[in-house]
Amino acid sequence: KRSRSVIMKWLESCLIAISMYSKIPVPQVEWTKEKMSHAMCFFPLVGVIEGCLLGLWLFIAAQFNLSVGIRFLWASAIPFLVTGGIHMDGFMDTMDAVHSYGDRTKKLEILKDPHLGAFAVICAVVYLLLYTGSMYEFCENARGKAMFYPVLFLFSERVFSGLSVVMFPSAKNNGLAAAFSQASEKKLDKKILLLSLVLLAVLAFGIWGVQGLEVYGVCLVLQGVLFAWYDKWSKKNFGGITGDLAGFFLQAEELICLTVVAFLLRIM
Repeated sequence: KRSRSVIMKWLESCLIAISMYSKIPVPQVEWTKEKMSHAMCFFPLVGVIEGCLLGLWLFIAAQFNLSVGIRFLWASAIPFLVTGGIHMDGFMDTMDAVHSYGDRTKKLEILKDPHLGAFAVICAVVYLLLYTGSMYEFCENARGKAMFYPVLFLFSERVFSGLSVVMFPSAKNNGLAAAFSQASEKKLDKKILLLSLVLLAVLAFGIWGVQGLEVYGVCLVLQGVLFAWYDKWSKKNFGGITGDLAGFFLQAEELICLTVVAFLLRIM
């Protein structure tokens, strides 16, 4: 009975993570502190699913010799269709708060405000233009197994995001990030998330060879630098992290890694 209870606890944490951070239909479970305790460990699975769907789309498009336009535009839409735009919502709220140039209290108030500001729209448009441009470059250069390279950074960026929830202070006692942070079994979750980065390195080498390991290594370095910056920046401007800031961090990681991977494919 005890072993079954432990298995159910982990399974329910997985279902909560997938239902919260994606539009993938899964059975719904009650959100209790115990059931949420390992949700961050399963958050990276959403990245795996997203990356596999993206790679599958590029593979199908190549088989039917579809135009470049439909390939990169649909590819650009897939991440947002999978996540439901939850992270972009956080990005936009963060842009409104940052561009208010108010004090910490004012910025936190803006994060809670459901209304959309001009800077959120402007920054979202700029972001999507940059993202689509990088996706175009990636689609032009990705061939064969390289079509699935996004799995690497879509997984690892969520590992770093999960680590931030587990390790960084929350800016407030309520909200999404605070809820997951308070429910987390921090020491165990941290070890599992770090171990998953090592396991992915082994898989990267096994699936993509040396080139895949090099691409993954570059992404890890970039994400590690952003992770350190995010810690200092969030503390300075907001006193810690929130769910919206986590969304901003994830979107920033994704754009930078997609751009760098597209560039690496061109020169490799």
